Amino acid sequence: MAMSCLQRVGVIAFLMALPAAAAAARADTQELEQRGAYLVQITGCAGCHSPRDSEGEIIADKRLTGGDRALPVTDIGRFYPPNITPDEETGIGDWSAEDIVKALKSGETPLGRVLLPAMPWRTQFKDLTQDDALAIATYLKSLPPVRHRTPAPLAPLKGSAPQP
Repeated sequence: MAMSCLQRVGVIAFLMALPAAAAAARADTQELEQRGAYLVQITGCAGCHSPRDSEGEIIADKRLTGGDRALPVTDIGRFYPPNITPDEETGIGDWSAEDIVKALKSGETPLGRVLLPAMPWRTQFKDLTQDDALAIATYLKSLPPVRHRTPAPLAPLKGSAPQP
């Protein structure tokens, strides 16, 4: 089937526009990643989701790979904040951007589990705009995956004070 001259011009114009469209998509993704990096920084995600050295400083090459300090949840136990890098075995690598947005805004994981109260989805993250939640998800998905398993939950501390 032969193409008309007009059809050929249309195909050529379409093919010439592809690199510009791809560049615009890359720029949009980079902008989302930068916004997400900023939001992760100001919301303090690394404070809980990162191990620390003996001086209490976040270990740079383990940033966001899971906390090493157990957070108490009254009557439930003590939990270590998980790895939130895109490692498929020990992190959130099998979560989609939509899964991350849902967890941030509603506290629900892809398997339907509700996040613990230590994760501030009920207070801090539930009011994120959809765009800001997507920016955080895009940034987390852009990180290099780091294999780092956090310890299993621990039993509650005897006589622990109620958590607000």
